[in-house]
Amino acid sequence: MNIYFDLEFTGLHQNTTPISIGLISDDNKSFYAEFTDYDVSQVDEWIQTNVIENLLMNDITEQSYSKKIINSNSNYIKGNSSFVKQKLEEWLSQFDKIEMWSDCLSYDWVLFSQIWGHAFNIPKNIYYIPFDICVLFKIKGIDPDISREDYVNVINKDAKHNSLFDAKVIKLCYEKLML
Repeated sequence: MNIYFDLEFTGLHQNTTPISIGLISDDNKSFYAEFTDYDVSQVDEWIQTNVIENLLMNDITEQSYSKKIINSNSNYIKGNSSFVKQKLEEWLSQFDKIEMWSDCLSYDWVLFSQIWGHAFNIPKNIYYIPFDICVLFKIKGIDPDISREDYVNVINKDAKHNSLFDAKVIKLCYEKLML
């Protein structure tokens, strides 16, 4: 099973912290979580405008919020890293074998692995080598810097930098590239 994922975080630097994570599977099951323990001192104007303001649960103040949306295969979580890890492990456990796909995944994979404290601790059903949609664009002879939304004809780009929206766009790109 392919799972397409994206993380939003507090900046492109070594000590960045995750703000949100979005995942969607080949069969359209999705998981979305917002971290409540990211380092707010690292949030600059760009992160505030493009990431924080695109979070889906800004109006929810509970520290441990979890909701499975009935009939949509979607899970929405808000809480600290430990809570997100627990709920993410539960969600991932429904799949036997997982290949993870992301876009420019250098930071995403490190932060994803850090959820479990170490890459060797990620759930055993996840293949330890992640895959990058950028490389697939290059292999297919397409400029890896292409607008993903334009490539898959996404009209409403307002949600860009929301991790679940971006994960869905990664999935659409993968599907189009593999035709």
